[in-house]
Amino acid sequence: QVLLVESGGGLVQAGGSLRLSCAYSKRTFSSYSMGWFRQAPGKEREFVAGISWAGTNPYYTDSVKGRFTISRDNAKNTVYLQMNSLKPEDTAVYYCNSVRGASPSGDYWGQGTQVTVSS
Repeated sequence: QVLLVESGGGLVQAGGSLRLSCAYSKRTFSSYSMGWFRQAPGKEREFVAGISWAGTNPYYTDSVKGRFTISRDNAKNTVYLQMNSLKPEDTAVYYCNSVRGASPSGDYWGQGTQVTVSS
C-alpha cells in the first residue's frame, strides 16, 4: 500500500517557483497534521513547513518564511507546498509526512521529489 506520493519537483532558476504536491493515504493519515521536510546532499533531513488537519495554523522554518506556503485539500487527500523566490540553497529532495511540531510523526517515507535550483 502506497502511503505517501510526492510530486512537482524539477529544475528551476533562482527566483523561480514550484508547487509540490503530496498525495497521502486517508486511512493512515486521517486527522493528522502534515508537513514537508527536505534533505540536501550530505545533510540531514530537516523540517520545512507544517499545517494542521483543518488546514489552519501553518508554520515554517525561518529560512523559508515569506517564500513558501503550505496548504492542504482534505477532499483530495493532498498537501501542497508553493515555493516562490527559490534559492540555490533550497536544492534538496522534498518529502512529506505527518508531523508533531517540527518532527515527523510517521515511520513511513515516500520517494520524495527532487528540487534543483540553479544560480
